[in-house]
Amino acid sequence: MEISHDLLIAGEVLLLVMMSAVCSGLNIATMSLDMADLRRKAKLGNKAAKRILPIRKNVHLLLGSILFTNVAVVSASSLVLGERFNGFVAGALSTLLIVVFGEVIPQALFSKSPLVWTNRFYIVLLAMKYITWPASKPLQILLDRLFPHEKRRLQSRGELGLLINEHLTNETSELDEDEIEIMRGALSLSEKRVKEIMTDIRHVYWLTTDTMLNDSRIDEIKEQGFSRIPIFDRQLTKCYGVMLMKDLVDIDFDGNHFRVDDMILYPTQLVGSMTALDTMFRKFIAAGSHLIPIEKDDKIIGIVTIEDLLEEIVGHEIEDESDRMRHQAEL
Repeated sequence: MEISHDLLIAGEVLLLVMMSAVCSGLNIATMSLDMADLRRKAKLGNKAAKRILPIRKNVHLLLGSILFTNVAVVSASSLVLGERFNGFVAGALSTLLIVVFGEVIPQALFSKSPLVWTNRFYIVLLAMKYITWPASKPLQILLDRLFPHEKRRLQSRGELGLLINEHLTNETSELDEDEIEIMRGALSLSEKRVKEIMTDIRHVYWLTTDTMLNDSRIDEIKEQGFSRIPIFDRQLTKCYGVMLMKDLVDIDFDGNHFRVDDMILYPTQLVGSMTALDTMFRKFIAAGSHLIPIEKDDKIIGIVTIEDLLEEIVGHEIEDESDRMRHQAEL
């Protein structure tokens, strides 16, 4: 008879410790769930996130429900053990069981995959919520007033960069190296200035409006291999536009002489040398041109093309056919 009574006590204690373990694990798991991350996962169709998001929103109600249940379970385990042992032994044994098997182990386990464990014990969470409602609801109202709901926090540029870099070393990442390189390049655009990627005016092939276009000049332009030629004044203080090589294809220059200002010049706009690279995309759209002159102190000091900007994003130089031919000729 005594053995059966001891077994009954042991069973009750085991059940209470398991309940404490679930409460403790759910406490650490639910508090580990970031609301912004849950919202993102829910929008992407994650069923677990959609299920947990509504209950996680009322964080103080959830916290009160779990803790009230856990305290009740711990108190009950001490009372049950007190029937078999004296007060000191029962308290010590109860503390040891709860700390090791009801706190440390479940918290270590549940913290590894908080969303998975929270979803598995969703029904238990709802049960604790409704059972403890008379006590946890007033506590929620008080805590909501004392500690307003957490504000949504966005990652800084540096934090986003670190998150992206982690995908390089994680085999489970869905991103390939090219995607990661592009994102890293895009994040760094605002920290760089257009003067860092421009082609210096000393290396720019440009013409003036009174330049004569004849056979020899056209051959010279062809040798440069550029599809766009900027047109400046001699003092390099004004840009009249951009001349496109494709517009010259159907013109007969044999025995005919034209000036540059006889051709169609496509307008563009000057941009300051300290303009951030992320701003340059809007500048290209506003200018309606793939080539923009760069100025400093009212003087044109170089040019930048949309190709230069794309190269900065992808992290690699983009060579066209003329570039390769030029490099082969140099070799």
